[in-house]
Amino acid sequence: MEIHRRTVVIDGLATSYLEAGEGEPVVLLHGGEFGASAELGWERNIGALAAHYRVLAPDMLGFGQSAKVIDFNDGRGMRIRHVARFCAVLGVESAHFVGNSMGAIMLLTDATCQSPVLPVRSMVVICGGGEIQRNRYMDALYDYDATLPGMRKIVEALFYDPAYPADERYVRRRYESSITPGAWEAVAAARFRRPGAPPPPAPSSERAYGRISVPTLIVEGACDKLLPPGWAKQIAGQIHGSRAAVVDAAGHCPQIEKPEEVNELLLEFFHQ
Repeated sequence: MEIHRRTVVIDGLATSYLEAGEGEPVVLLHGGEFGASAELGWERNIGALAAHYRVLAPDMLGFGQSAKVIDFNDGRGMRIRHVARFCAVLGVESAHFVGNSMGAIMLLTDATCQSPVLPVRSMVVICGGGEIQRNRYMDALYDYDATLPGMRKIVEALFYDPAYPADERYVRRRYESSITPGAWEAVAAARFRRPGAPPPPAPSSERAYGRISVPTLIVEGACDKLLPPGWAKQIAGQIHGSRAAVVDAAGHCPQIEKPEEVNELLLEFFHQ
């Protein structure tokens, strides 16, 4: 299955994305760690999904090959609105959405607000929405110093399998992505706060989940180092008709670590 890299200008902002396949749209939203991108987040899933669907995986603002911008007042809201505009420009009126980490939190944030803007037909939330744990793995994500050792700590935080941080080529791929012009600055800027200001709230498990009316699947990595065990079941229990799934021997990015299992979950869910 051929995957195309395309660029579209949305409200003056260059937006790079991957596209493959035909049929009903599936939109993939990657995570928010330093060096994240559509390719790194979804390269092991696009082909399997594109055999049945039109797959669109944008580099979100500040990441990959898209514009390096940040909104200090409402960074998450800006990205959500940008994805909605991305869909509109590409003629997507309704889609299956899948988000990992930051992308998953974006989906839950939009779906639980009073006026959602994303054209969600169904959604899959992968490792996003629980209360992030305050530990050394979280510190690795927030304190990245744009070095290879620092990126290795991020990779260690994201994955259960120690082969990932030991893979020099894989760590370097993520490192190179993190130091493209403006990439480090855009992600780091989202973590700035003025001296004395209270820390930003963690992704809350107390959102208005009762507002969600679309079919929803919540996916947890059984060995996630960043989220507590059982968070997916807790959230799914608050969404009518939703269900939770746990991917064994997987960390915060099970779609990378266990792609065959996650692809099967996604295809089964979309076919319902």
